[in-house]
Amino acid sequence: MTESIKVLLADDENLIRSALAMMLSLEDDIVVVAEAESGEAAVVAATEFRPDVAVLDLQMVGIDGIESAQEIARAVPSCASIIVTSHGRPGYLKKALAAGVRGFLPKTTSATTLAEVVRSVHSGGRYVDPSLAAEAIGAGDSPLTPREADVLEYAADGASIEQIASRAHLSAGTTRNYLSSAVTKLGAANRHEAAVVARRQGWI
Repeated sequence: MTESIKVLLADDENLIRSALAMMLSLEDDIVVVAEAESGEAAVVAATEFRPDVAVLDLQMVGIDGIESAQEIARAVPSCASIIVTSHGRPGYLKKALAAGVRGFLPKTTSATTLAEVVRSVHSGGRYVDPSLAAEAIGAGDSPLTPREADVLEYAADGASIEQIASRAHLSAGTTRNYLSSAVTKLGAANRHEAAVVARRQGWI
């Protein structure tokens, strides 16, 4: 009998994490050995439970999924990481791959596909959602850092500095600095115009 693939799940949205755990637990060859609600907790759980695969949300309070994947790789080198996200921006995909993440897929992915990706990365393979890969290739290299892209996306609906800061879990001053840098890099008149430019290029 083949030994089950041990999976760690990390997502700061309890409902989503629970749903993923339930779906993966239906697979005969996959067992969820730990769940975490933050990047830091994921690293601690990985060290304790030694999973084969870590399925990590991209955006979590504290350290994000990519940083978590890097920390887990240092603590448990045999553990492969997969990023799942509702923000599949090209910049994040490139950063994740550069960090050694072996899978990158949207949260709209079916349970069947997620299970197949878990098996694939556990066997040494890689998987990037085809639509996200095509978007990344078409968008070219973004001049924005991931955090600049993050705050710029939060600004796209006309939100105030305070609202953007709250959404991004940053101080108002830090948020202004990121937005100012993004506006300058994109040659825009203000943060709203910068958001339009970045969205048109597929960078947010």
